[in-house]
Amino acid sequence: MNIQEIIAYLLVAGAFAFLVKKFFWKKKKAGNCGNDDCGCH
Repeated sequence: MNIQEIIAYLLVAGAFAFLVKKFFWKKKKAGNCGNDDCGCH
C-alpha cells in the first residue's frame, strides 16, 4: 500500500465513525431528557 491508499482508508474510516457517532449515539441521549415529551428527539 502506498501513502495515498492509507490516507484514503483513514478518511473513509473517520467519516464512517463520525456518521455512526452522529446517528446512533444521539438516540441513546434522547432517553435521558425526563419523563415528559420535551421535543429532544
